[in-house]
Order: sequence, then C-alpha cells, then structure tokens
Amino acid sequence: MTARARLIAVVATVLAGALGIISSTQTWLTVVLDDGAKHTLPVAGADAIPVLAPLSLAALALGGALSIVGLVLRYVFGALAVAIGASLGVLTAQVAFARPLSSVASTVTQATGLTGEKAVSDLVLQIAPTPWPFVTLLAWIVLVAAGVFTLATARRWRGSGRRYTTDAATRPDAATGAAASRPHDAIDSWDDLSRGDDPTAR
Repeated sequence: MTARARLIAVVATVLAGALGIISSTQTWLTVVLDDGAKHTLPVAGADAIPVLAPLSLAALALGGALSIVGLVLRYVFGALAVAIGASLGVLTAQVAFARPLSSVASTVTQATGLTGEKAVSDLVLQIAPTPWPFVTLLAWIVLVAAGVFTLATARRWRGSGRRYTTDAATRPDAATGAAASRPHDAIDSWDDLSRGDDPTAR
C-alpha cells in the first residue's frame, strides 16, 4: 500500500480536477421562464459557479505536481487539495440542493437583458438540476479524500527515501560481491528529474 500511495493520490487528484473542468462546460441547471411561453435556459457549471473552471484546473495541476515534488510540498499540496475540494464541495452542494437564484442570474440576464435580483426572480418560474452537479460533488469528495490521504501518507512515499534506496540497491553484497538492483520505473525517473538528474543520460 505504501509503495502505491503516491500513485493513488496523484490519480485521484488528477481525475477530480479533470472531471471538474469537463463539468464546467456541461448543463447543471435548467431554468424555466415565466414569460408566457415558458422558455427554458440551460445553465452551464461555469455560469452557476464562476470559480469552478479555474479551481478545477488548479486541482488538476496539483495532481500532476504531486508526482514530482518533495516531502514539504507534498504536505502543502495535500492541504491545498483539501481546501479546494471543500470549497468547491460547498458551492456545488448549494447549487445541487438549494439552487439559489444567484447561480442562474447571469444566464437569465444575458438571455433577457433584465438585471436586478427582483426582476430576475419575477421572471424565473422554476430551476431544475441535471445530474452534473451531483456527479461533480462526488468528485470534490474524492479530491478532499485524496488530499487527506496525501497528508497521511506523504512521509512514507517511496520518493522520500529515493537517495537511500538507490545507495542500498547499488551497494555490493558482502557475500557475493554482486550489486543488488530493482526495476527503474517512471516515478523514479520523475524523482531523478526533480533532483536535476537526467535519467536519459544513463
């Protein structure tokens, strides 16, 4: 489990951020207007929550960076993942369950030209959610869990002891004189790059 901890944290964080970015372009809410014809307006995730796309992109970047950073930044990025996931989780839950008028106001104003809370409120007959805010809420729960998991396991990630592992792996065996070795995987190559070593030069 320890050897896979970094992979689990990175994949979970990247997937949550990627889903958030995709979700920002999808329809989260459908607004029915009280205009006689009862026209409907689709409200995208990015319109319902303006910070959805940038914070999702930040989560995606955090996931990528987790694969190469050292111990201190693992804790920093883990805490940021928790903060981003919790913040977006609260905002997403509000849209999914409470469906506040503010989440559709900009779309209604753009479509009708009406401004002001009362004018928009008088025009909006119904606000119905699609599955997207609920799916995205699950993504933020995963992101928070990934951040907590990172904080709990960061010290035990294999990369934290890479230098000592390499030394031990290449030290000649006292009995046989042979050098012990293990496969050099992609994550090890990232560790080499983070220390300024070029693995392709070997």
